[in-house]
Amino acid sequence: MAYITLNKNNFFHNLDVIANKTKSKDKIALVLKDNAYGHGLLEVATMAQEYGIKRAVVKSHYEAKKIEDYFEYILVLAEIPHAKSEKIRYTINDINAIEAFPHATKVALKVDTGMHRNGIAIDALETALEKIKKQGLNLEEVFTHHRSADELTSEWFWQNALFAKVKAHVISLGYKNVKFHSANSASLFRYVDFSEDMARVGIAAYGCLQRDEAFAKIDLKPVLSLYAQKISSRTLLEGSCVGYGAKYTTREESIISNYDLGYGDGFFRICSNNYRTPHAKELVGRISMDNCSFLCNDEELLIFNDANQMAQSAQTISYEVLTSLHPLLKRKIKS
Repeated sequence: MAYITLNKNNFFHNLDVIANKTKSKDKIALVLKDNAYGHGLLEVATMAQEYGIKRAVVKSHYEAKKIEDYFEYILVLAEIPHAKSEKIRYTINDINAIEAFPHATKVALKVDTGMHRNGIAIDALETALEKIKKQGLNLEEVFTHHRSADELTSEWFWQNALFAKVKAHVISLGYKNVKFHSANSASLFRYVDFSEDMARVGIAAYGCLQRDEAFAKIDLKPVLSLYAQKISSRTLLEGSCVGYGAKYTTREESIISNYDLGYGDGFFRICSNNYRTPHAKELVGRISMDNCSFLCNDEELLIFNDANQMAQSAQTISYEVLTSLHPLLKRKIKS
């Protein structure tokens, strides 16, 4: 069956690069949402624990509970809990949602500094803090999110300046033990001297960070590789058609092999007749739900070992390629 391998050496290498930038592995908050960007939630949690990562960021309470035994600190980005937790803290994304959080819940207040997606408005900061106090919540941290850190614009500086004002205001109101953070993967690598309380690192840890070409290249290595296994082969004469809609025609007598991977597994249909593997094997015909055909006779085929390559063919980004991989595909950790 088709399967995924996770290169632990590459993962640890990336974490070394990141820890060198944060100045401490204790400042790395590894983002594990959406099945650890398709890599496998428990598989990545296991490797992260071995490396010594103590902080994790997830989307839901379900994800948090799955990895609760692997980390000392877990931040949930997008769910209001039913009860407080000693280890898990939850994000306040909207000022009107504060009353819905259970008394004594550990919370992180998200502030909108320009992303205009989630978070309270800056001018509502004092009101939000009053509501948090009235609700009896335990405010542990205040954070924001960058919208253009991977692009060479002034917006990163502008959002940092706004967040600095937020930080100063919160501290001036007596919240001296609150932690502050804004850096995602792209933002972290723009700092000359990183000094925030932590960095929420996702795509960089998985080795697929893409930034404006004007930025210095970062030595990161992709962690995930996708493989498919042969189901059948046939020799076709020149002029034979392959797959649904007969959209590929052989140019000469050819061996065409069919593999156990399709769009149901996350191999995007848009790549049909428009993809070559890292070993230059040509994809022919339309990708179907559970199958794809290549101009080769290999028993096993490396589909990609860098999601950015697939993303280019699919006209998307590595995040979508990785998170689209079916969670039931077997994931194997290798050194």
